[in-house]
Amino acid sequence: MTDDNLAKTTHFGAREVREDQKAGLVHDVFTNVASKYDVMNDVMSVGIHRLWKEAMMDWLAPRPGQRLLDVAGGTGDISFRFLKRAKGSEAVVLDMTESMLVEGRKRAEATDLSESLDWVAGDAMALPFESNSFDVYTISFGIRNVTRIPDALSEAYRVLRPGGRLMVLEFSQLPVDGMQKLYDLYSFNVIPRMGKLIANDYDSYQYLVESIRNFPNQETFADKISTAGFEQVKYRNLSMGIAALHSGWKL
Repeated sequence: MTDDNLAKTTHFGAREVREDQKAGLVHDVFTNVASKYDVMNDVMSVGIHRLWKEAMMDWLAPRPGQRLLDVAGGTGDISFRFLKRAKGSEAVVLDMTESMLVEGRKRAEATDLSESLDWVAGDAMALPFESNSFDVYTISFGIRNVTRIPDALSEAYRVLRPGGRLMVLEFSQLPVDGMQKLYDLYSFNVIPRMGKLIANDYDSYQYLVESIRNFPNQETFADKISTAGFEQVKYRNLSMGIAALHSGWKL
């Protein structure tokens, strides 16, 4: 039996791919959408993603002097919000896609926050940081793209200081089956077409929709956070469960 036969597989949207292939495929998706990423977020969610991110900040309650690691932070949306609420804080944006970081740097240069921000290309499953070095770890609409979610959560636990907090914002599952079917109808029929119209990229947005459907429901994901060692794990549904916030503490 060859190594290929033994290779582990994972989901890439609706496709089954080898684990060692997924990161490259995800990298290609976000390289393709980087320049239109923020615009498409507004279009796909009718601007509601901004309210979800503000709800994330409300629950997180950033404090002055904290150090944030924003994983899969892309164009820096979460980090900007964090720094505006917590004067004197620092933020590190980590993303596997350099072109997303380039777009974020452009945004930072247009604000007075650039000196409080660092931009790092890296892998959520093997963070290039020392243990116990951050007060807050956030990942927003990125955890579902990670090849091995338990590895990413273990790394989050490692780099957080004792008393540090994890917060995840991710698309989730509606608790009512009929509503989920309506949402799926919208997602699969409208969002890829929007991607084609606005970003000239149907396939990347088809993948994004498929990846949302493959992500575990709220309770299952909360169990994964607990398994990684976090305590006081809780979640809050947003927009009836279209998205959800998950919180955990390293105690």
